[in-house]
Amino acid sequence: MGTRRWTVVGAPSSAGAHTPGVERAPAALRAAGLLDLLGTAVDVEDAGDTDGFRWRPDPAYPRGQNAGAVAGVAAEVAAGVAAAVGRGRTPLVLGGDCTVTIGLVAGCARAGLSPALVYVDGGPDLYTPLTRPNGNLDATGLAHLLGLPGTLPEVAAVGPSVPLLSPERVVVYGDSLPRGDHERELVAELGLAYVPAEEVHADPGAAARRARVVAEGAADGFVVHFDVDVLRFVDAPLADVPEPFGLSLAEAAATLAELVASPRFVGLSVTEINPDHLPDGEMLPQFVRALAGALNGG
Repeated sequence: MGTRRWTVVGAPSSAGAHTPGVERAPAALRAAGLLDLLGTAVDVEDAGDTDGFRWRPDPAYPRGQNAGAVAGVAAEVAAGVAAAVGRGRTPLVLGGDCTVTIGLVAGCARAGLSPALVYVDGGPDLYTPLTRPNGNLDATGLAHLLGLPGTLPEVAAVGPSVPLLSPERVVVYGDSLPRGDHERELVAELGLAYVPAEEVHADPGAAARRARVVAEGAADGFVVHFDVDVLRFVDAPLADVPEPFGLSLAEAAATLAELVASPRFVGLSVTEINPDHLPDGEMLPQFVRALAGALNGG
């Protein structure tokens, strides 16, 4: 872990979200000391931010709102990630909404990698504009990476190939979706590796090791998507969309520590923090300490 060299890419965009808020997360994470805490143990550089975008309603495209902005931000993230990977550095993408992870995967692909993806999220984001009448594209990120029917060509084509991922290179991790849920059924139908929240609760280390083994076996390198809505909201009120069930902060930190420790780990995105939901000035620094500790080796 002492040789890790992080390059931070901020993506201050809520283009794919339900409402504004998450575009403020990269600045809030920096202000809470994330880069300073990381830099106590490893090499950290800040590559700055992509262009920002504050969510606005898009009545012309109600089932795929702000798609052009989503694709544009993801493409900028991809450029920053590709540059970092090309210099032998590890990208840390600070979102922003979940669609910035499309840029993380696309950037690795532009740099010549074909990464696997561990998708740590309160839901696997397998909706498409055909199945998500709300129109928020952050619920469709993994669907676009897999090129599922009904996804938008301009979003799916951010990387050098479509699809960017095949099912055997995806691990869905940490959600509490009930049996019969649309997305959980799709996970099974697509044959995606699945580590549900109940498995993490039972033994976070073992659950993360299983995800790591699958990801390591699926590709020469893997990236991690971490959406804070995987956390139980009453314990860690950070997420843009509160979830009543989820992982504890300690369980999530143990997960990230195990995944990041892999020699095949090549990048991370942190998404969906809404500073407006913070109850006080202590919650975000607490999260940042846990995140930095995990990324610095626990």
